[in-house]
This record gives sequence, C-alpha cells and structure tokens, in this order.
Amino acid sequence: MAKKSSIKVRLVPESKPNSPFFYYVKKPTSGEKAKIKLKARKYNPATRKHEIFIEKKLPPHSK
Repeated sequence: MAKKSSIKVRLVPESKPNSPFFYYVKKPTSGEKAKIKLKARKYNPATRKHEIFIEKKLPPHSK
C-alpha cells in the first residue's frame, strides 16, 4: 500500500483558539512545506472579519 501524500489538519483563529469556528485543510506529508506550521488568512464568520488561522492538532477521535 502506498504512503499518504497529505494529512488533514485543523486551522483555528490565532486570536481565539477556542473559537467554535475552524477550517480543515490538507497538508503535504513530505517536503519542505510539511515541516512548516501552516498559517492562512481566512474569513471568520463569528467575528465577520478576515483573520489569521494557525495549524493545531486534530481533536482526539471518539467512537
């Protein structure tokens, strides 16, 4: 079986990490971009502004 070429990460607002709104994005597993923590400027509907979103670990899985 082949290795995955990307993983799923969660982006949360930098100013309020415990905000109810977040984004899921794909990130490469190998190469230079895999080592860098992801940052993106996205729209936050809770504050109705564009904000910086940073990468955080996914929450623990529950069945």
